[in-house]
Parts: sequence; structure tokens; C-alpha cells
Amino acid sequence: MDVTPYLHFDGNCEEAINFYVSALNGSIESLNRYGGSPLEAMAGETHKNKIMHATVVAGGVKLMASDAVPGHERGPGNAKVTLSLQSADVAEAVKTFEALAAGGDVTMPLQEVFWGGRSGMLTDRFGIGWMMSTP
Repeated sequence: MDVTPYLHFDGNCEEAINFYVSALNGSIESLNRYGGSPLEAMAGETHKNKIMHATVVAGGVKLMASDAVPGHERGPGNAKVTLSLQSADVAEAVKTFEALAAGGDVTMPLQEVFWGGRSGMLTDRFGIGWMMSTP
């Protein structure tokens, strides 16, 4: 299982990731905007060009990042940083998600998602945000 820091921004994600790429001699691996995605209506006209999800490799570390849609600022539990877990093994993902959720708050159950695989979000009992995904 891989652990990846997920950074949450309130509208300046693109500026931030470009800064990290420049400062850490990194690169943008992927970048998706709200416009044209199934979340476009939820994001609204003002967030159409904001970052729904980006992956940056900088300083030898993979970072994921996004802009929150209005009314949903920051990540699970209002965390500014969330740890994102990726597992190719669905059974492992379910077991880990359930273990982290014990005594915490599930924001989005681990479920099939439009980009493929499964995804879920929670805040553990210590207030740390977690995201789980499978391919």
C-alpha cells in the first residue's frame, strides 16, 4: 500500500502546485479541472477552472492536491492535509478503511467512483483526514 500526502486549497491550488514544481524542480503528473467533470455542477461556474485533482512529483515525493468547492473547504474534518492511501487489493483497502474509520467520521463511504475503482474519505478519531482509493 502506498501513502501519499493530499493537500487541500481554498482556490489557489494551481498557484501552489506551480510554486512547488518550480521550488522543488518537480513536474505535474496529472491535472484535472472541475469543468467537464461530473462534479462541475457541484463546483459551480466560479470553480469551473479550479483544480479537481492534481498529482505533482517534487523533491522525490508524490503530492496530490485540489481546490475545495464552495461550502466544502478543505478536506475530511477540515484538514489542510489528508493522507491518501492507494491499494491494488480491494479487500486490503476495505479492511484498512474500516480500521481507520473506527471511532471516526466517514465523509464518503468506500464506493465505486466515476473515474474508476473505488474511493472513500474519512476523518479518524484523532482528527486526521484519510482518503482510500483502488484502481
